[in-house]
Amino acid sequence: MTSALPDALPQISTARLKLAPACEQFVREVQGYCTENRAHLQPWEPVRADSFFAAQSVARRLSAMAHNNASGHAVHLLLISPENGEMVGECNFTNIVRGPFQACHLGFSLAKRFEGRGLMREALTPAISYIFDQVGLHRVMANFRPENVRSAQLLERLGFEREGLARSYLRINGVWADHVLTSLLNEIAAH
Repeated sequence: MTSALPDALPQISTARLKLAPACEQFVREVQGYCTENRAHLQPWEPVRADSFFAAQSVARRLSAMAHNNASGHAVHLLLISPENGEMVGECNFTNIVRGPFQACHLGFSLAKRFEGRGLMREALTPAISYIFDQVGLHRVMANFRPENVRSAQLLERLGFEREGLARSYLRINGVWADHVLTSLLNEIAAH
């Protein structure tokens, strides 16, 4: 199987969201999302310097995401409200590995004021289907801190199964943090 993604990433639509491929046209939306949710996301992410939130830094990250999308190394999607164009979250399928592995890592975040509405499940259901059906991967892995109850519940509802616990797995919010390892397998497609 080739390492590139199918032609161009499609824009996926759900009842309440557009999942748009990350690119530099979304600098304003991503900068607003990151700034507004800085404190909300801090417990689950690496420590971010102030420069991370500057428009120039956001543009560089979006450019790199677009390049990774085009090269088949990742699928970076922004969750956009079709009503007002506001970014409400993101999901990223990164570290795409081909060959006998055919797998990737899933990361996601949602704006604090949109939690509890089922939006992330609404976004991830078709996004994961795209990863399995169009990109052709066999395994999506998602890892979360044990105290992140919302992520644990969401992944369980999506069918992810716990595979173990990795001690001091990632440096999150300034400390090495344990993570629960989970995965979802593409049981239908033969690879």
